[in-house]
Amino acid sequence: MAIRKTFKFRLYPTKEQARKLSETLWLCSILYNQCLAERRDCWELGGHSVTKYEQMGRLPELKSMDERCLHVHSQVLQDVVRRLDKTFEGFFRRVKTGEKPGYPRFKPARRYDSFTFPQAPSGCQLQGNKLVLSKIGSVKIKLHRKVPGKIKTVTIMRQADGWCACFSCEVEPVTLPASDKAVGVDLGLESFAITSDEEFFESAKHLRKGERNLKRLQRQVSRRVKGSNRRKKAIRQLAKAHLHVANQRKNTAHKVARSLVNCYGTIAVEDLQVSNMVKNHRLAKSIHDAGWNLFINILTSKAAEAGREVVKVDPRYTSQACSNCGVIVPKPLSQRWHSCPCGCELHRDVNAAINILRRAIA
Repeated sequence: MAIRKTFKFRLYPTKEQARKLSETLWLCSILYNQCLAERRDCWELGGHSVTKYEQMGRLPELKSMDERCLHVHSQVLQDVVRRLDKTFEGFFRRVKTGEKPGYPRFKPARRYDSFTFPQAPSGCQLQGNKLVLSKIGSVKIKLHRKVPGKIKTVTIMRQADGWCACFSCEVEPVTLPASDKAVGVDLGLESFAITSDEEFFESAKHLRKGERNLKRLQRQVSRRVKGSNRRKKAIRQLAKAHLHVANQRKNTAHKVARSLVNCYGTIAVEDLQVSNMVKNHRLAKSIHDAGWNLFINILTSKAAEAGREVVKVDPRYTSQACSNCGVIVPKPLSQRWHSCPCGCELHRDVNAAINILRRAIA
């Protein structure tokens, strides 16, 4: 059964093409805000909702009234409406589940950073080392690897360090040979991941290591005059530094996940509620720096493609319970060694990883 995977490539547009790309994002943000205002006003004034199909049906009329929309591919405009509809679906889902709703907000052009061709190759085609985009032109692309499978959608993104294209492709999964080996994985702050086989993956702490440079760049932004070119340049440099840290964190998560998926058929992890854990302000920055949710999502994705299984278990008392006798042995977070009256002596995180594995098997 084919799966969807996304592959990211760097774009090198000319100055004129970069201007057209930025203009496309600006027009998409205008349409997004207009559709959001329409939905809000229809509900507040008339008490009825507007569907995405109604708003898509009015796009030809909008294009005849505003000639600027003629510079954007029609399916890109339709995808803007779909994006807004998905935002409202998330809002209503959070209302039903009792979470903080977070009503959809208006997006200025500087915060609208991507647009999508939803039915590739309609509107965009790969021709050698060029990506031909409708209404924009033939943009140079760095294909550092072959694009596998069938391209379904293409998303153009603006990042702090330039432009990139994300190809969502339909590919056949590459399954690994079957393995009956199982492992429990405990995620921590002292070490990034600890397995029940006593393998320790070092915590890279990318944010902590880059914090000095980030603080220096943040001070530069604070000292610049608002609206000045020097402030805009300082903001770009700060954004690049944050993007570099995020890429480092993602790279670490990919490497650890690949190592586990290659070795084990069943991988047990804790079902962590990170949003609740970061309420501890003493550990919040370190927890965010570790990127546990990012790692679990990447691990789950790689395991699904390889034919492996990831099992999430209840994290309660995995560190306190003895993996030998099951007795609860209370210990503070600072105590890194597990000592039980039954004679069990081992590292606290290894003890937790063994408990995680046993819960998964049970």
